[in-house]
Amino acid sequence: MNTTFPRLLQDHAQSRPGDTALREKEYGIWQSLSWSALFTQVNHMAHGFHLAGLARGDHVVVVGANRPRLYAGMLAVQALGGIPIPLYQDAVATEYVFPINNAEVRFAVVENQEQVDKLLDIQPDCASLTHIYYDDPRGLRNYKQAGLFSLSALLHEGENAAAQAPGFLSAQIDACQPDDVAAMFFTSGTTGNPKGVVHTHRSLLDRAQAGADFDHLTNREEVLAYMPLAWIGQNIFSYAQWLCCGYVVNCPESAETITIDLKEVGPTYYFAPPRVFEGLLTNVMIRMEDASALKRRMFHYFMDVAREYGPKRMDGEAIGLWGQLLYGLGDVLVYGPLRNNLGFSRVRVGYTAGEAIGPDLFTFYRSIGINLKQLYGSTETAVFVCLQPDHEARADTVGVPCAGVEIKVADNGEILVKSAGLLKGYYKNPEATAEVLTADGWYHTSDAGFLDAHGHLKIIDRVKDVGRIQGGANDGAMFAPKYVENKLKFFQFIKEAVAYGDGRDKVCVMLNIDFDAVGNWAERRNLPYAGYTDLAQKPEVYQLILDCVEKVNADLAADKLLAGSQISRFLVLHKELDADDGELTRTNKVRRGFIADKYGVLVTALYEGQTQQYIETAVKFEDGRSGSVSATLKLMDAKTFAPVGQAA
Repeated sequence: MNTTFPRLLQDHAQSRPGDTALREKEYGIWQSLSWSALFTQVNHMAHGFHLAGLARGDHVVVVGANRPRLYAGMLAVQALGGIPIPLYQDAVATEYVFPINNAEVRFAVVENQEQVDKLLDIQPDCASLTHIYYDDPRGLRNYKQAGLFSLSALLHEGENAAAQAPGFLSAQIDACQPDDVAAMFFTSGTTGNPKGVVHTHRSLLDRAQAGADFDHLTNREEVLAYMPLAWIGQNIFSYAQWLCCGYVVNCPESAETITIDLKEVGPTYYFAPPRVFEGLLTNVMIRMEDASALKRRMFHYFMDVAREYGPKRMDGEAIGLWGQLLYGLGDVLVYGPLRNNLGFSRVRVGYTAGEAIGPDLFTFYRSIGINLKQLYGSTETAVFVCLQPDHEARADTVGVPCAGVEIKVADNGEILVKSAGLLKGYYKNPEATAEVLTADGWYHTSDAGFLDAHGHLKIIDRVKDVGRIQGGANDGAMFAPKYVENKLKFFQFIKEAVAYGDGRDKVCVMLNIDFDAVGNWAERRNLPYAGYTDLAQKPEVYQLILDCVEKVNADLAADKLLAGSQISRFLVLHKELDADDGELTRTNKVRRGFIADKYGVLVTALYEGQTQQYIETAVKFEDGRSGSVSATLKLMDAKTFAPVGQAA
């Protein structure tokens, strides 16, 4: 795509100045910002940054939730030829040190006092960081540190400068070229220091436009921007595609009001990782358990109807007159109110990505009339590699290659991708770049998969994670840990799962219960508990989880390829896996190797057949304090099943 982010902003401001570009909810009221007003704000910020010494090629970290002035800050930086680097706002301060030093960052734009405190805390370790600008002034009145400024002050200075040089911003935008670097995104760093993924205006906007064309997006879409800007998925959907299409991006008031804001906005275009959809479904099931017996019977009856007719209806297949009548009644009594309660009444296109979604979870949403689809991509591919057409959404594929994408499968099963959306490289890391980018332009995804007979891509797991069972009754059987983990996480009572089995004679898993769902279940049974650790080790809870595990095993027995991946033993961890403790990435993916090392005594106990094991674990609290949590964990056997078609 032969344009840039600032030029697209300029085009919208000139062609439709009064149309809404952004909305922000503040004190319970939605405030709108037009394209013209946004352009003016960007103009003033660009002048302010220029006066502060921001030069072409400078890196600027952006830390905070989705906020209009943070979006404006990114556009102003790009207009001057600078490179924004969004970082995760929930990261601990020390996680910012490497990106800031690696990119020699001088400028930071942050949301509020929390982020200011983090940056001031690490500033002695980041010699290049000299300018910190904050959006929300609350709590910062008495901060007098050198180099700390409000965005309001920056805007005021920039407004005065803009009056003296009215053609400055246009000249800067004209100087910005499609192949200039537009942004940098740091990977999660699961195996070492994070890597800076460098993208140009062309690579990001090419993929954003390809996705928009695929789903016929227009400027009439409504989007709720609530995922971290540091995640490239959110950045593409609420920033790159926003500027390509010119639709409205809505910024929620806070993380606590997202559910309410979702219902108020009623987005037409929605994007979330599987974990969000899992959480929404868990809340639905908790509410249904608290409903009257009549409502529960009606819900379960019509959900059976939905499972029978809903997916066919979404795929454009005929369901007959009786099916239409039953589904229509269910839509009035159950599905319609449920979609409204979830905030999905107006969703025309919904996507999930980031990791595989459980097939039952995927089917649930499509059954109730939500056009939920899967896509495949990564930070390095600017997200859009494969997308599912409206009537070809299946739980076991991630869609067909979208416009401008070539895919091939290496001899070891690894997916290789070529497109205009590939990274320019890893920042200051030519060795890592050479490992993933071939001389003829193919990107190594590290994912194992294949194209099926219909041209849809199927992902099995990460190449390095696909293994084999060695020894025992399933010797030589394929083991795909993510596949097993995702099947477990469909159950509302299981929040996280970590599976092991490669090179071993059986599969064992460590689980986190969903504290809200299991807590609600326990309370309705008058089962007392004192916090997560106590609840997780209750015998009744273990029986509840055992039922889930054995249902997964029954499903796996019907899968010829993965029947050997059935779970033989499991335990419920005494604490929730946490990114602050290094157990999850900032995108909430399990760090399987790290967890195996940290909880090695538990892995050993599972494979040695022990029935209980004491463990004490260091933890970090939200306020920065450190502590520990200990417990004697139960370890339990699970029933496995003979593969379907094979004698028991």
